[in-house]
Amino acid sequence: MDVDYIDSYSYPRFLGPQFPFPSPPRPPGGFPGAPNGFPRSPPGGFPSFGGQQPPTTPPPAFIPQQQLATPFAVDPGAISMCLFRNTFIWLRNGSSFWFFPIFVGPRSVAGFRWNGRFWSIFGIDTRRIVSFTCF
Repeated sequence: MDVDYIDSYSYPRFLGPQFPFPSPPRPPGGFPGAPNGFPRSPPGGFPSFGGQQPPTTPPPAFIPQQQLATPFAVDPGAISMCLFRNTFIWLRNGSSFWFFPIFVGPRSVAGFRWNGRFWSIFGIDTRRIVSFTCF
């Protein structure tokens, strides 16, 4: 069963102002030009990854054939070959979708996911990916 868990400590933004929590530590100096040291959304209000905007066009209109799935986790080095390219992903839970990766970490990949109408920010653990193909 594929279940996501939230860490056991409390998140102030979910609990609201009724529980006073100390402010989280911030990097010295913060981010330049940002209030409270946090980055701003670009004009138009759409958040981005370090200034990276979502693709301006939808992904291809077809669904590719799934490649041979592997029982092991997807190698971040392999998926990094798909950076800034339309990529179709199949997950262990049976979901599949178009994705536009812009960052690959040691065990995660982040970018924009197509929901059928627009791109939204998305990140996932590479261990949840069964296979992928990029165009």
